[in-house]
Amino acid sequence: MNRATTRAAAIVGSALVASALLGGGTAQAADTPFASTVFKATHNSYSGNVDGAKNSIPYQLDHGVRFVEFDIHDNGYDTLHDYAIGHSGPGDLVDHAGNPASNALRDWLNVVATWSTAHPTHAPIVVMVDIKDNLTDNPSFAAGNLTALNQELATAFGTSLVRPGDYPSGLPSVNTLRGKVLTLLSGDAQTRTEYRRDVGYDPAVAINGHGQIVEVHDSGGGALGYWTGTYGADGRVTWIRHGKYDSGQTPAVALNDSGQLVEVHQSQNATTLWSRVGQLGSNGEITWSAGKQDDSGVLPTVAFTSPTGTAVHEIHRSQGSTQNWAWDGVAAASSVTWSGNAKTSAARYDKTSAIRGSTRVSVTTGADGPTPAQTLRYSTDRVTGGRIGYPQNAFDEYQEGDAAELQQGAVFYAAPATSSSFITSARQAGHVVRGWDFDSASLATNPLANYPATNHPDDAWYQTVTAGAPE
Repeated sequence: MNRATTRAAAIVGSALVASALLGGGTAQAADTPFASTVFKATHNSYSGNVDGAKNSIPYQLDHGVRFVEFDIHDNGYDTLHDYAIGHSGPGDLVDHAGNPASNALRDWLNVVATWSTAHPTHAPIVVMVDIKDNLTDNPSFAAGNLTALNQELATAFGTSLVRPGDYPSGLPSVNTLRGKVLTLLSGDAQTRTEYRRDVGYDPAVAINGHGQIVEVHDSGGGALGYWTGTYGADGRVTWIRHGKYDSGQTPAVALNDSGQLVEVHQSQNATTLWSRVGQLGSNGEITWSAGKQDDSGVLPTVAFTSPTGTAVHEIHRSQGSTQNWAWDGVAAASSVTWSGNAKTSAARYDKTSAIRGSTRVSVTTGADGPTPAQTLRYSTDRVTGGRIGYPQNAFDEYQEGDAAELQQGAVFYAAPATSSSFITSARQAGHVVRGWDFDSASLATNPLANYPATNHPDDAWYQTVTAGAPE
């Protein structure tokens, strides 16, 4: 036996001892904490035998793999109405043998979901979505922003899906999670960061008698963004849809009980005032009308004069003085008809707070640990300081070299398999760690990564290193 072979064998042996003590290996207990367990995992799982020797997704799951990776792109989302699987682009390195004939993400998720349903006692499966394109520039659900991906993950796995909020004190034992699926976001850092929080300037909010909420803000760089949500029985807001709807600054919004909304804002770098009408759907999406230029001025605010009517009142400040001016309006399906423009001694409406009966919601910005000062936040009559952002259907991976705000509260850590010091220190700190391109026994660390993601899961050395991994 040469020196290199002897060294590799020693590393595998030490990894087996560590794996046995920490949840993997032949000495693994009947049930172990999730974060102490070693699972079989594949890298670029969709590539099968086109890149590596992994075979199909069902084959991988049948042979004990409990972590699969799907790389996705948003190219062509408008025609596919889904994200496309592929490495450098849609279809790249995709092995369709034994797998879906299409590149549509939902078809590949359904393979895992179907297998999971047929094997209800399986060890928990992690489905990682490696986001290859920046999804933050997609303006709406229909265009494939993160609201669309979030819904797709929830739809695919239904009641089997484990969300980060399900176990706020940490993931439980492996047996507790049998039959469950955890989804994990990786890839584009800007997208992963927005999934955790959103940023904006000058937020405004409205609520109606049904607990429907619309928030608007200046996203920076001239874009105006919105969130829609619902007020829950616990006083928390579930934010449902998010998107960009116009350009400008200092937006304000009003919402009636029919779901009709009127938005007003000031043009970007100018003093013209614009308005738009929208209709809020039961799914949280807004159907927007075209914008309409109405007047000159700054800092507009608006309110419906009756919660069930279409009459609105707008108050803004003059662009040249502290004088306030007002308009009366009637909202129709496509625009507001304004009349009665006059000076007023009335104050502009407080656009950052909305009250309906005993229900109150307010919006602001503020840092949350390492997050920016422009992080969008909300409070209600029962909750203080929540983040305005996506429901956390997926876990968000923290990778070696990421910003501190992605590390905040992260359960899953990741690095190339060659980053042995990062992997071992993260494991020792109690995190769940993935090491990708784990394609040699010499890359085994002590302790081993929870998910040593390989391109060669059937190789004898990999089977030895992961012996005893729960299935």
